[in-house]
Amino acid sequence: MIDQTQYRRIVRASAWYDLVATIGFATPWTFAAVHASLLWLVRRWQLAGRFPAFEPAHMLMANLLGSIVTVWAILRIRDPQQQFGRYDAAARFLFAAWQIYAVAHGASVIILGFTLMEVVFGVLQCLPVRSGPARLGPAAARS
Repeated sequence: MIDQTQYRRIVRASAWYDLVATIGFATPWTFAAVHASLLWLVRRWQLAGRFPAFEPAHMLMANLLGSIVTVWAILRIRDPQQQFGRYDAAARFLFAAWQIYAVAHGASVIILGFTLMEVVFGVLQCLPVRSGPARLGPAAARS
């Protein structure tokens, strides 16, 4: 069991990860650079699966995802509530399920790097949280 302060740090850390990982998806111009970088990695590491060029409709979906996740991340950075962490955990498990589904149907395994982070932060945000103020250790109690 973790205390509320630790939990808020987890929510904020997951939000910072989301911001860094997805802000590049938010515009067509930044996504073009992200896509080119990921494609380079897929080719360099000779990863299994397809990583196709994006058509305008695909770009729209990527930009919508990047935009909403960026806004959601900023909210959680500014206000890392336990309630937001619980909702975020649910979203992460959904994202992970669809990422695994995509890889199982031929998408590049590079997606699994993102999946790992979804599962890790999802599990951390499902940890039980001690109610009330954080418990002070012996050293803090003496001060």
